[in-house]
Amino acid sequence: MSRAKQGKARNIGIEVKPPQGECSDKKCPFHGTLPVRGSVIKGKVVSARALKTVVIEKNYFKWFQKYQRYERRHSRISAYNPDCVAAKEGDLVTIAECRPLSKTKAFVVVEKGA
Repeated sequence: MSRAKQGKARNIGIEVKPPQGECSDKKCPFHGTLPVRGSVIKGKVVSARALKTVVIEKNYFKWFQKYQRYERRHSRISAYNPDCVAAKEGDLVTIAECRPLSKTKAFVVVEKGA
């Protein structure tokens, strides 16, 4: 019997709360076989229009030595959104690095409401 039919979410090695919902997606880190590794980033979902893809915006500061000041910057990261997590626009999420899933996606959403 597969994990999706058992209803158990597997341990992915990151201190996150497993999702309440279930899915039968092979690319889901909790109910499928996708391993996560590398960096873990928190950010806000700014777009959820594409199918199973969300765009996360991460804000940070960059120091300029010449002016002795910080500059506000941001980066946008595309991430895979499994059905069991189902993040929407405006949600604060945690994403984890995984193998490349497409040309632009190498992260997966692992927790909503971080």
